[in-house]
Amino acid sequence: MIIRGATQHDSAAIAAFWNPQIRETVVTFNSVEKSPEEVAQMIAERPCFLVVEIGGTVLGFATYDQFRGGIGYAHTMEHTVILAPEASGQGAGRALMKVLMDHARAADTHVLVAGVCAENATGVAFHSALGFEKVAVLPEVGRKFDRWMDLVLMQKRL
Repeated sequence: MIIRGATQHDSAAIAAFWNPQIRETVVTFNSVEKSPEEVAQMIAERPCFLVVEIGGTVLGFATYDQFRGGIGYAHTMEHTVILAPEASGQGAGRALMKVLMDHARAADTHVLVAGVCAENATGVAFHSALGFEKVAVLPEVGRKFDRWMDLVLMQKRL
């Protein structure tokens, strides 16, 4: 397993495993698929965009960006971590998050935020195991699959 910074060349592989999760799961409230070009733009613009390779194939990513706009939030970041199904259960998510948190800490991030769909019990448990605390539930703020969904906000002070 290799964790490294993403490059533009990774964008098609990332879109290939991210889009089924956009289409079929509640891992994200977003229902619009990502093109490789959009992923490449995210890689270029984000302060940190990591990928995990397993057996030479990119099977996951983790990234962060400022939680909200404005100077007052300059030390608070929100992250995203997505794994291909075949990477699940191999420690790839934890490995990505360790490197991501180390990067954020070195970049003077004070708080890392996770927004997790309340229906995603695996995502909530994953973040809890990494030391994230549940700080709020925002009822019915997300909509996907023709229903309203709650958002669990979790945070970790770095």
